[in-house]
Order: sequence, then C-alpha cells, then structure tokens
Amino acid sequence: MQHYYSQRAQEYERVYHRDDPVRRQELADLERDLGAALQGRRVLEIACGTGYWTERAAGTAEHVTATDLTPETLDIASAKGLPASKVRFIQADAYALERIPGSFDAGLANFWLSHVPGSRLHEFLTGFHRRLAPGAVVFMADNTYVQGIGGELFRKDGDEDTYKLRTLSDGSRHEVLKNYYSADELTALLTPYAEELQVRVAACFWSVRYRMR
Repeated sequence: MQHYYSQRAQEYERVYHRDDPVRRQELADLERDLGAALQGRRVLEIACGTGYWTERAAGTAEHVTATDLTPETLDIASAKGLPASKVRFIQADAYALERIPGSFDAGLANFWLSHVPGSRLHEFLTGFHRRLAPGAVVFMADNTYVQGIGGELFRKDGDEDTYKLRTLSDGSRHEVLKNYYSADELTALLTPYAEELQVRVAACFWSVRYRMR
C-alpha cells in the first residue's frame, strides 16, 4: 500500500477533478460537512496523503496535526504552504499513533477506512479514538462502490477483503486493498464507539460524523 501511494503521489489529486457534476457536488457537500464538524477544533488527521483534505480542514479548525506514512505524499502536502500556526505534518503509522504529540478534540480520516483490512478495523478505531479527548468529534469519508471507477474489483480465495487492480500513468499496475461499506455496515461498525452517529451514503461517497462515547 505504501509503495502504491509513493508511486501515485504526483497524480493523486486528479481524482478530485474529474469532469462529473455528481462527484463535484458530493465533494462540495463533504467539504461543507467536514468544515462544520471540525469548526474551532484541534484535529488529528489520519492518512492525510497530499493534504487535499488537510487544507480544507484548516479552513475552519483551530489546528490540524496531519499524519501519513508515505514521505512522497507528505512532501507534496508540506509544499502547499499551509500556515505553520494552523497545520503540522508528521510521518506516522495509522496503527501506531501513541507518540504523536498534542491533544485533540476531533479526528479526521478521509479515504482511509477502505484501506484498513477487516481484521484490523477495531485495532485502528481503538488506537485512533485513544488519541482523542472524551467526547471528541470524528469525521470520516470514503468511496462508495461505482462500477468502472478506480479499477477492477476482485476477491481472493479465503480473504474477507476486496481489492482493486489499478494502473498508474506510468503504466505500472498495482493491487490495492479497497473495502466498500453500506450504511448498515457503517452503522454496525461504529455504533459501539459512537454517540450522535450520522451516516450519509450518496452515489459516489459516504461520510460519517459522530461523537466518541
């Protein structure tokens, strides 16, 4: 996964500029909802990638600590010139957040949950929530399954996860873990951790907002 995103870093944000009015409207809705959820808060962001959502979160948050494991995407994020008073980028593993400095009353994980193996979902969520203050707000968003978008979807024998076969602009092909969730599945997954859970599933993207128990 890390190798794939290091190779994809320079072309990653193309996915946000597809000429599709439905996608564009849904992205605008995500940006609006994210901004409202993170208003005035100190945010811990997981898997920030090239900083696309970091930049938008910083528009309303008090401060964003944005983490990612891949140096190539962090370099692009850092080059956006976001103010140091508002944003800090840190290289960190999403499953090992203990050493990240700071206290946080909000969490952000956009387009990450689909890459978490089913066997590690509760490990990730527990570790993520452990770094947030009691009652913190969490916002997450990701893709809904749209046939023909993002490569061929397939399964492996004996594996609960699904995968995409993706081709980058240099012609290289990559097998990427990519799980998709229905509204019912998201509700079942997050209810043990969440109060005031809001689940929104649209044509292209889903989002959740909740307050930690």
